[in-house]
Amino acid sequence: MEFSTGLTPDPSTLVQLFADVFSASEGEDEGALIGAFVQDLIETTPPEDLVVCTAHRHHELLGCAIFSRVVYPQDTRSVFILSPMAVTTGSQKTGVGQALISYGLDQLRAKGVDVALTYGDPGYYCKTGFTQITEDTAQPPLSLSHPHGWLGQALNGLELTSLTGPSHCVAALNNPTLW
Repeated sequence: MEFSTGLTPDPSTLVQLFADVFSASEGEDEGALIGAFVQDLIETTPPEDLVVCTAHRHHELLGCAIFSRVVYPQDTRSVFILSPMAVTTGSQKTGVGQALISYGLDQLRAKGVDVALTYGDPGYYCKTGFTQITEDTAQPPLSLSHPHGWLGQALNGLELTSLTGPSHCVAALNNPTLW
């Protein structure tokens, strides 16, 4: 398996990956929502605020993890959130997702990012170093519909301490439907 960072030559393949994976697992409406979110994320997010990681095998796209900046104006630490993440249906439960997340976290560390956040299934994301956190540890940009899925980890070798103040995310993620 090979990993890469950056947009694929044809970013529409990433949009289609997310739409297909989420349609298969959550239904057509969710697939359309996440596909549109990825399209918006790619088109509107400044390059310095976006880290796109992909996994391939023999030039076949197996998965994608997208990280975008979350700003805590009262805190000096650099923070990114993993959202969204997808692995092709045929490659799920084979370790691709965990390897892809680990690769992405390594890319963030190399860029000097201090904290990674995500919002999802603790049973899955805790396998790659995330731990459940509260809104006191890191105030999310929008209200969480499932607070137990708010997760974070320090990437700088230190213990994760509370991030100071309110936060805001990139425009594409600033959608209450996604939270």
